[in-house]
Amino acid sequence: MRVLLVEDDALLAATVAQLLREAGYAVDVEADAASALVTFEIEPEDLVVLDVRLPGMPGGGVELCRRIREVAPDTPILMLTAISARATIVQCLDAGADDYLVKPFHVQELLARIRALLRRAPTALPPRLTVGSLTLDPGRRAVERRGRVIPLSPKEFSVLDYLMRHPDAVITSSELIDHAWDRNYDGYSNVVPTYIRYLRRKLAIPGEADPIVTHRGAGYSVTSEIA
Repeated sequence: MRVLLVEDDALLAATVAQLLREAGYAVDVEADAASALVTFEIEPEDLVVLDVRLPGMPGGGVELCRRIREVAPDTPILMLTAISARATIVQCLDAGADDYLVKPFHVQELLARIRALLRRAPTALPPRLTVGSLTLDPGRRAVERRGRVIPLSPKEFSVLDYLMRHPDAVITSSELIDHAWDRNYDGYSNVVPTYIRYLRRKLAIPGEADPIVTHRGAGYSVTSEIA
């Protein structure tokens, strides 16, 4: 999943972005409302986390929330506010926010609220994904094959997660980069084949076919035929 984080406090933004990346999310970071709106319009964001007080737009984060909601009625929006006043919270919710969190907050609560919003989103994953011999649990970030739990890195999990959301469909490298990497991606041309190789190594069962199929010149798929 890809998250747009809009926070003008550079230290807080860097800290939250790192924690989200460690949890397996691709994160785009903006420090002002105007830049964030542009990023939202061109990047495939699955969720937005934004501060109430933002430069770059009259009305700050509340107005940004309203504009995002106008073009994306289903994208989950979580607002961060240092003001716990009821009027401010009502203003955020009326602007289209799905949830809010008052600063200072505990990172585990932030992650839990993000997971809850993604579960309720129209494009949310089912509680468990099963494709062929693979089972993936987004909530527990767990993967099993034939009952064997397979530990994956956050990026490996993100790549497999996206492939399993589209069983048997051919997914291009560009699509995987768009959804599993953020703008910190350095352009390394072999990054997708490298992570596919890591996944194959971890998912392999001696004597059984590889659940990830390479479609030469086109992309990759997770096949449902290997039950």
